[in-house]
Amino acid sequence: MVRPKKNRLVGFNPEISYFKPRGIPMVSLEEICLTVDERESIRLSDLLGLSYEEAGQRMGVSRATFGRIIQRARKVIADALINGKAINVEGGNFTLMEESRIFLCEKCENKWEEPMGTGKPEKCPSCGGQYFHRVTEH
Repeated sequence: MVRPKKNRLVGFNPEISYFKPRGIPMVSLEEICLTVDERESIRLSDLLGLSYEEAGQRMGVSRATFGRIIQRARKVIADALINGKAINVEGGNFTLMEESRIFLCEKCENKWEEPMGTGKPEKCPSCGGQYFHRVTEH
């Protein structure tokens, strides 16, 4: 019996869910699917520059599982770019998380919460350090 897939935590879900090559009518395009959790893996690793370990923690999966997710995501994107396919972002095993307002300082390990609407803080209120990140709590 196959073990059920664990839901991956997704911290960002933009309104845009479809990409297509310019100048080619939709009826002429082949479509390929990128899951929401695969898009999240691209965001965490390639856009934010997180390590597989840290990105996996944010998604609630192991480093190895994160590696498999992002490998599949990159293959889908490469196929679309090289072969001129449309990308439809939908589905997958995920739980959409509210954007956390809790931060953790990497220098002094201080954990604090910022009020909604204040943006990202400039420094740690405890030590003044500038190296901190948002914590995904679940």
